[in-house]
Amino acid sequence: MAARRYIRQLATIVSIDAAGFSRLMGMDDEAALSAFEERRDIIVERCGAHGGRTFGDAGDSIMAEFGNPAEALLAAFDFQERISTLNEAAPVNRRMPFRAGINTGDVIAHEGRLYGDDVNIAARIQEFAPHGGLTISETTWHHVKDKTAAEFTDLGVLSLKNIALPVRVFAAGRGPASPEGAAPASLPIGLLKHLSTSQGPPAIAVLPFRDGGERELAYLADGIAEEIGRGLSNVRWLSVIAMGSSSQFRDDALDIRLAGNALGARYVVRGTIARNGAEIRISVALVDASNGRLVWSRRFDRHFADVFALQNEIGSEIVSILEKEVDRVEQARTFQVPWESLETWQLVLRGRWHMARRTSQDTELAYELFSKAYGQDPNSSAVLNELAWWWFWRAWLRFGDNEDLDQVAQFAHKALLMDSQDSRPHANLGAVEIMRGRPARAAEHLEVALHINPSFAFARSAMGSARLLLNDPAAAIPLFKDTERLSPFDIYSFHNLGEMAAAYSLLEDWPAVIETAQRSLALSPGYFYARFLKIGALARIERMDEALRERQIFDTRHPDFTVQRVRWIPFVDRTANDFLIANFQLTQP
Repeated sequence: MAARRYIRQLATIVSIDAAGFSRLMGMDDEAALSAFEERRDIIVERCGAHGGRTFGDAGDSIMAEFGNPAEALLAAFDFQERISTLNEAAPVNRRMPFRAGINTGDVIAHEGRLYGDDVNIAARIQEFAPHGGLTISETTWHHVKDKTAAEFTDLGVLSLKNIALPVRVFAAGRGPASPEGAAPASLPIGLLKHLSTSQGPPAIAVLPFRDGGERELAYLADGIAEEIGRGLSNVRWLSVIAMGSSSQFRDDALDIRLAGNALGARYVVRGTIARNGAEIRISVALVDASNGRLVWSRRFDRHFADVFALQNEIGSEIVSILEKEVDRVEQARTFQVPWESLETWQLVLRGRWHMARRTSQDTELAYELFSKAYGQDPNSSAVLNELAWWWFWRAWLRFGDNEDLDQVAQFAHKALLMDSQDSRPHANLGAVEIMRGRPARAAEHLEVALHINPSFAFARSAMGSARLLLNDPAAAIPLFKDTERLSPFDIYSFHNLGEMAAAYSLLEDWPAVIETAQRSLALSPGYFYARFLKIGALARIERMDEALRERQIFDTRHPDFTVQRVRWIPFVDRTANDFLIANFQLTQP
């Protein structure tokens, strides 16, 4: 039998896929098919207009072939723009965006179809494109980078399923005039489909810190990196790459994206330690390994004599900040994913974002998101903890409603069954005991929470509140200050500062009360407790004109206030309530 002979040729392949097609088919199959065919006709027509041809339609996927890579890119921009216009006119839940991936290489042509690795590469990189956007391979990029007005974002060298060698991939956008729906080159969206739709939280790797070759600093550099890695592993919603694996990447010249890709980490922590006489500077940075962008960086200056003693403290502070920065960036990623496509972990992140806004509407939206996540995975400790926190926040606003607190306890206990080494359920149970007027029991839960995760700022603040309620304000203040150090930009800092102001009030340090309460009010002008305490402190040091002005503001903001709101605060020694109320009542007409 004669050997078959195949024709090989150089071609640019565009792989095109309808996003959300299966979901729309489940809602209304005829409408979905009609929408697909309308968009497919646009794709076929615009590809033809740019000298290409479509082939190999399969389900909701289309392939196109071009001889000129620049024309392939322009065709993709063209049909994406037209499809975007169609989608804008459709209801949000009926829109059908398309993704596209472009690769240039050697293919086999046979009976009108194209075969080969370079065809498969186009299909694989298409999976990294956002809805309504496109990605291109490095080979295509070399052909088009100087021939079009497009802008490109380097997504790094990526491993593709069933492709032997990694491929460098770029997100492509029209640039400043990019139509809505095209991939903006200024955003790291090219990896969102691949990374942010994963089944769980992202992974983070702590690379060895650089020490400048000084032996004494080498021990410290390794110690702080290990402290950060250990601390991050106590944050249960983050996956941390083992230090044994991360320690292999000591080469300063290694691209951070390659290190992250090799380790399977979306985020990478790196740092340096330098000595200048008696001073030492520790610089730390958090990098998004998907695009090489700097997320956060900070310097810590210390006296060299103190730095070993402060190693744990520095590590805890860095861990607390890193956790919140990763959470912030991950929340932003979820807004690149359509609501109906959100998975459990993304629902949790989106819910956290709404909770942070603290409006009634956002709080309700957060509950809807957490409930949807609970429906998807009722045994997820992350979901259970967020529901516990939601009910606690509601209980706090309603001054300790018992039914709300029962819900907190129910979700927290179930979360402990799912993950006994998570500090959050212990902290939530401690907060419940505080609200129920049992600060000694609260302290027991909070001690466990802080033993599991010493960097947990909320647990430290709650422990401060427990000490305060147990009539030990002097012991409470360092805990509130630790909370500030561990979480300097926390959205609930206003409450921590209010509690600190109360501790200073019981110690009769009136200038400290005024200063701390004012800081709380700067963050949340409507927080009644901080202004209540400030008024009492101003009256105590006979700054009565200021006290009366503050009282006028207080009465305007809180017309329904009665001193019962302060009598409710569960101090073990009830004379503390009377003392704070008496201070405030010095401004009574």
